[in-house]
Amino acid sequence: MPSSVISYFNYDGDTETLRVVYVSGMVYDYKKVPLEVYQAMKASFSKGTFLNKYVKGNFEFEKVD
Repeated sequence: MPSSVISYFNYDGDTETLRVVYVSGMVYDYKKVPLEVYQAMKASFSKGTFLNKYVKGNFEFEKVD
């Protein structure tokens, strides 16, 4: 199901970085995210709800310019 909040996201297994591109155009990298969390997010019905519940507040992040 398309997300109303997230435009796109991907994962770099080498650096354990989850990159999230929001519909607003903002881009954030969440650091040291385990592969299992990325896989669970991919499989989740609501990507935005998953992100809010399991990623935000649990992993360091940085805004990408």
